[in-house]
Amino acid sequence: MSSTVLRFTYDVVCPYAWVASTQVAALAARHGATVHWDPILLGGVFQAIAAPEVPAAGWAPAKAALGRLDIHRQADRAGLSLRFPAAHPRRTVDAMRLCVAATDDQRPAVTAALYRAYWTEGRDVSDPAVVDAIAEEHGVPVAAIRDPATKQALRARTAAAVERGVFGVPSLQVFRDGAPVGPVHWGSDRLAFVEAELSGGPVPTGVAPDPAAPRARITLYHDFASPYAWLGVSQAARIAEKHGAELVMKPILLGALFRQIGTPVVPIFAMNAPKQAWYSAELDRWAAWWGVDFAFPDCFPVRSVAALRAALVDPALTIPLYRALWVDGKNIGEMDVLAEVIEAAGADLAAVRAGLQDPAIKAQLRENTAEAEQRGVCGVPSFWVEREAAGLPPVLLWGQDRTDQLEAVLAGWQPAVEV
Repeated sequence: MSSTVLRFTYDVVCPYAWVASTQVAALAARHGATVHWDPILLGGVFQAIAAPEVPAAGWAPAKAALGRLDIHRQADRAGLSLRFPAAHPRRTVDAMRLCVAATDDQRPAVTAALYRAYWTEGRDVSDPAVVDAIAEEHGVPVAAIRDPATKQALRARTAAAVERGVFGVPSLQVFRDGAPVGPVHWGSDRLAFVEAELSGGPVPTGVAPDPAAPRARITLYHDFASPYAWLGVSQAARIAEKHGAELVMKPILLGALFRQIGTPVVPIFAMNAPKQAWYSAELDRWAAWWGVDFAFPDCFPVRSVAALRAALVDPALTIPLYRALWVDGKNIGEMDVLAEVIEAAGADLAAVRAGLQDPAIKAQLRENTAEAEQRGVCGVPSFWVEREAAGLPPVLLWGQDRTDQLEAVLAGWQPAVEV
């Protein structure tokens, strides 16, 4: 009989790992798998891969604000009450040594207690007294926390995680009969990928429409320069139609937005090597997940100003332009290539060319970008959801991997809009 194991790599310092930790046991059990709880020291991983000790500290304010909202939203959807400590991040060396010192049977409960202490009870897990009390509650000898063998075991686990390509937590990987089924997945928002590997096939995703939910208008901010925008745009019309929402496409100048808010113009180039490799592979995984054609072009990065103006002149060009770049590898930043795509799409080339130089079109693109910045957009695709008739505040969602939250909002969920 085959054996399936879900390795769950974590550090209690991370709230996303906490959210995932509350779901992995049930996820594994649904498919006859067991969870291998794999405590590591996240700071040790960061040191090994030359990542900042506190990655979010270097984020642009707009990204940091949306990131803070996102973890509260993920916790809310998981039914958790998150209390973000003012002193975060706390030192978790002793806490993670306790997880290592615990037996396999003790570790899930010990881990849950440490997460509760950190993320709901407001206790300081950097205080040895707090960690010792949790050890005693669960029958783990306090002396084992500071045993040199425990310290070495935590270092070894951390080094092994780095060797496997782990660059953050939570990281999850499925093994069947000791062999990996798929890659290391990073993030509490990748559990559907994990479940598909556990089940051996596709799993249902998305949220059922609610006829009683208020009608919504989705403004989708996008730029052809981003592969993530292509993946998000490819799903937007389907989701809007499914939930009876209005969809408004708004091209923006992503590079100009990045410069304005203080983000690298090509963010992936600023990532450390393991993270960059993971993000590159993740594009292919998402494309396969949705059944979307995708091929990363040799011409990246592409200057997209003219293509964005063309989409303003004739919105029907939006999908053909995305496909030209992100499926066929055509450099739509070159005018002759752009003209070829416009003609092939059946648009009026002369009219579009004239529109590219129209001061009103140029101004509209700048205004769209300024509007996006004012609304807190920090990347593309970004979804600005309004339900004005219901008197609800607008909701901003960022990323093609937040379409589950988009569907939940359209079905009536009201996430936090500020924290």
